[in-house]
Amino acid sequence: MTIDRFVLAFAGLMILASIALAHFVSPWWLLLTGFVGLNMLQAAFTRFCPLAIILKKCGVAPGAAF
Repeated sequence: MTIDRFVLAFAGLMILASIALAHFVSPWWLLLTGFVGLNMLQAAFTRFCPLAIILKKCGVAPGAAF
């Protein structure tokens, strides 16, 4: 799996987890969804993604975007 695919999968997992937590625990978990969305938006323009940097240092194969 490349860094690009891992980042997208992780973002999707975080969004789904925050929606489930907002439904079952507290609506404040929707802030996590907002944070993930904002991080994806800024990464689209700046090409800076903290998770991609961590994965690159861990030796995950690079993709086209990161």
